[in-house]
Amino acid sequence: MEMRKYRTAMILVIGVLVAIMLWQSFSQPSVSDLKGGFTEVAFYRNENNTGPVVRVYIVTVADVENAEMEAYGNYMLHTKFGNTKVYFFPEGSPTPTNVSGGDVNFSAEFNGFYIAEYEKNASGLVVFERRN
Repeated sequence: MEMRKYRTAMILVIGVLVAIMLWQSFSQPSVSDLKGGFTEVAFYRNENNTGPVVRVYIVTVADVENAEMEAYGNYMLHTKFGNTKVYFFPEGSPTPTNVSGGDVNFSAEFNGFYIAEYEKNASGLVVFERRN
């Protein structure tokens, strides 16, 4: 009888621990919790799996004044020795839908419209520049 009580208690304890771990896993903050109303419009990732991975995101922002753009950039995927760029455009402004890697990521006609740029380079250095 004692062994049955012990086993029941152990199952209960394990069940509670698993429930706590699941709750913790699914209640972590994410991009959707940030202020600003972000929408990803375009994305580029190079197909070179033997070298550095390059990612470029084009994102629109609904609430430019309160947007947590740098925090949004920190949530984006980044690969060690890779490069991640995020360009932020105000919602409703002309926004590129074709994105490429390299130094120039989209057509120059859109340069006057983006409001901020986030970049995390191969060494993990983050540069966030907000434009006026």
